[in-house]
Amino acid sequence: MDWLIVGLGNPGREYARTRHNVGFSVARELAQRWDLGAPRKRYRGCIAEGRASRAAADAGAESARPRVAVLCPQTYMNDAGRSVGPARGALRLPLERVLVVHDEIDLPFGEVRARVGGGLAGHNGLKSLAAHLGGTGFARVRVGVGRPDSSDPQIVSAHVLARFDEDEAAVAQLIAHAGDAVEDVIFAEQPDL
Repeated sequence: MDWLIVGLGNPGREYARTRHNVGFSVARELAQRWDLGAPRKRYRGCIAEGRASRAAADAGAESARPRVAVLCPQTYMNDAGRSVGPARGALRLPLERVLVVHDEIDLPFGEVRARVGGGLAGHNGLKSLAAHLGGTGFARVRVGVGRPDSSDPQIVSAHVLARFDEDEAAVAQLIAHAGDAVEDVIFAEQPDL
């Protein structure tokens, strides 16, 4: 396995299509895009495995396509490390080969940024991952969901747990853009691409 890609979110119908679950949405987009098939229940989550593909790379040899596992933890967000830690251990991946896709209120809606390491910015899902993975050196794709006008913790919580106000086409474009950012990271080190 070359990469463990983790989409952060909360399980359950009541959280579907919320800002906090944008990581799940991106993970599903990638699993479909790469034709990974139906996910299996393992590591307290749903995981799909296979090879990533990219239009420019599809003409190349299959060995040039990274082997990926896409995981959506079925613990709640604040306890995601209890899923990701065992998955990383079983897949025998170094910390820098874990890529986490998550919502980011400090980025405006529609903005996507990739980075390795850094602070946790009060994100409880990232705190759980750092605790269970032994550090913050994992890669991240931060998906901008915007910040409410207040810094009151209850208002911020209600904002991220609410469904997007933006139209469906804009949300679909954001998810696709975040999927492209994941591909930029995992294909960056692949030869002959």
